[in-house]
Amino acid sequence: MRSPCPPPPDRSAELRKRFAGEARCERPGLSALCLLVAAEGDGTLDEAGMDAVEIELDRLAGELPHRPGSPHAWAVALRDLLGERYGFHGLPDDYRRLESSLLHAVLRRRRGLPILLSAVWIEVARRAGAPVYGVALPGHFVVGFGDPGGPGAGQVLADPFDGGRVLTGPDAELLVAGATGGPLEPSMLTPAGTLEVVARILNNVRAWAATRPERTDVGLWALDLALLLPSHPARLRHERAQLLVQRGEFTAGAAELEAYADIVTAVDPEAADRIRGEALAARALLN
Repeated sequence: MRSPCPPPPDRSAELRKRFAGEARCERPGLSALCLLVAAEGDGTLDEAGMDAVEIELDRLAGELPHRPGSPHAWAVALRDLLGERYGFHGLPDDYRRLESSLLHAVLRRRRGLPILLSAVWIEVARRAGAPVYGVALPGHFVVGFGDPGGPGAGQVLADPFDGGRVLTGPDAELLVAGATGGPLEPSMLTPAGTLEVVARILNNVRAWAATRPERTDVGLWALDLALLLPSHPARLRHERAQLLVQRGEFTAGAAELEAYADIVTAVDPEAADRIRGEALAARALLN
């Protein structure tokens, strides 16, 4: 199945401006940022479509019981509504689809990656007044309810990828052991901030594009959005420059490599020299 294509340049420029503004708000909105990512990834998603997603999230929240009470009751209510009634879940095949990282498509298909399904859970639960947040376990994103810090602190975890299954302590330990081979540490249960969630979503998009040389356009827009976040790894600039070279934009890629080398010089002169060598090699491809 053909993956969605990005919007035209003028629409893209507008979306990026809005994304940067939302990311710098005092309380950035998760659904707003996810929809701006989705609109950058799918040129067919217009303003009416973005509004429709927010309306659908509101509608789903309205179907939850009024203030279920305990964190466990909230987790069960979300599982019953989204997982069982509406069938939101994930399958291994979803990792091979770009749509699995685009909120509007996940809401329509009721399928997606763990982090996007978690975004649906979070946004629906938040609208209903639940004490909810994302939890970035190693290798698998889940949702937390109640006070963070583990079951002893009143925290309850649910796995939207598994239809909202409420996790026991051993369940979470198995997830972590399967991803890292190590134990579940308390620090792994810390709530993930909105910008951290969005950065991870963009990482997933970049990973999807990295295995598809014909879709460097997707990798590029995901990098560009990641670079608009208030805090991001400096290495993303290096990655972007390399991607430009891969796309055949040798002059632009070389210029970005040289600019990045200038930044790196102060902390790692040897690395800076290697990067300047990459820039020379890129310029040589022009001949």
